[in-house]
Amino acid sequence: MIKLSRLSLESVEKLLHQALEFANGKTVKAKSDIFVANLFFEDSTRTKISFEVAEKKLGLNVVHFDESKSSINKGESLLDTIKTLESIGVNLSVIRHQKTRFYDELKGVKMGVVNAGDGIGHHPSQALLDLMTIKQEFGEIKDLKIGIVGDIKHSRVANSNATTLRRLGAKVYFSGPREWFDEGSLMNGTYRDLDALVTDVDVLMLLRIQHERHDEKMKLTPQDYLKKYGLTKEREQKMKPNAIIMHPAPINRGVEIDSDLVECERSRIFKQMQNGVFARMAILKKVLEERGFEFE
Repeated sequence: MIKLSRLSLESVEKLLHQALEFANGKTVKAKSDIFVANLFFEDSTRTKISFEVAEKKLGLNVVHFDESKSSINKGESLLDTIKTLESIGVNLSVIRHQKTRFYDELKGVKMGVVNAGDGIGHHPSQALLDLMTIKQEFGEIKDLKIGIVGDIKHSRVANSNATTLRRLGAKVYFSGPREWFDEGSLMNGTYRDLDALVTDVDVLMLLRIQHERHDEKMKLTPQDYLKKYGLTKEREQKMKPNAIIMHPAPINRGVEIDSDLVECERSRIFKQMQNGVFARMAILKKVLEERGFEFE
């Protein structure tokens, strides 16, 4: 399974290069039958559908799996589910799970596994598509200033992005409600006041509030959150001329970002979604090639 934090910088750059080639029109197809199942135990629109599109672009056979109608609901473990799919000929599973480090339960399985998001752990494919989007914009990542704003403590996107961006030489800063930070998250960046941060960064990466991972209801109203911690029109006007806005989505318009800014000239939010297909093609191809499958 791909863990960006464990890949060499050369390997990360190779993945980025492959994803950019796909974005520029390169096509490849599997030389043999390959069966892949997408197991999503959390809600998803962008990640799930872009993985499916990526799989079909690579010529893979996508096996339908509906968690709500599977034997998981009869008490079957994730391990036994994967071993079952493996036994009937599935070669690769793409898994999103609410449990952080769900993959620890899968040691010993032979099929390829792609992490499509684990609890508050990591989201490697989102990180790769974000790196790709930044690289398209600026050419290089080294020495860029990246601001990640919002629910850092509960965000797997923040974890994956901050770690990899720092390894590639970017300067990473955080902002948002102080209570949504801990020492672990601040190891990968520096906390800054939002109004100072927006004037200084090249990339402003906004995060959704992970309500489903909070123990208690947020005390701020959406309007108050936008005013204190979100990207308002007033803050956007103070950004550097060439700075861009990013967001992994889903977007809560009028909460972390003013609705009118979602499609503004600076926004690369829908470009990120487009790049998701190509980044996930690169990941799938790498994992399958490591298992001896070939593409042409």
